[in-house]
Amino acid sequence: MRLSIGAPPVAKAFGVGFGLVFAAAGAGFALLPLGFLPGGGDPSCPSPDEVSGIPPSLLPPEVRDCVAEGEWLFAGLGPLHLLGLVGIPVFLLGIYLALKSLRTAAWLDGTRVSVRGALRTRTVDLAAAEISVGAYFLKRNADTAAETVERVPQLVAREPGGRNVTVPLRGIGSPQLPEAELRALADAIRPGSPVAAQLRAMADDPLRLRAP
Repeated sequence: MRLSIGAPPVAKAFGVGFGLVFAAAGAGFALLPLGFLPGGGDPSCPSPDEVSGIPPSLLPPEVRDCVAEGEWLFAGLGPLHLLGLVGIPVFLLGIYLALKSLRTAAWLDGTRVSVRGALRTRTVDLAAAEISVGAYFLKRNADTAAETVERVPQLVAREPGGRNVTVPLRGIGSPQLPEAELRALADAIRPGSPVAAQLRAMADDPLRLRAP
């Protein structure tokens, strides 16, 4: 059973596009210094090897200046190199955001639940794991008059040995997973677990309309 986590298709496409634009900007910064190196952006500037053995006093001033600049850049990290280094984490972050939007998914196979993120997939046996229910808080319209904070429940499964798998209990376009998926998760947990009862209660009363 595939669980309804992640973004809807339109939001997923937007997330992938945003991540790729971010990555392209980072790649541009990373490659920018190459256009300023000798033989890169200025084809008239010779490389240090081409003028090796010629005394600098015999070189035309413009050639002497660009060769000296090229030797300085290659000797260490100049400003352009540092600008390129800034682009590398931006590129990696963009790729991560695109993969996260595209790949995020979860599914239940018997008693084993798998959650796939940007880079890897984690699987845990709910029947053998220690189960708890937590929550994270999602802020919308931050720093505006319409700012709201939404509490999103999540299932945390801890296997003996330390592996943790977190399953968001929020469906696509809804505040929680559909009733059938909540019941399937509850059935996969060992009998008698209070978390299983809590999941069934969520399935029975998704809008929290029942009186306490």
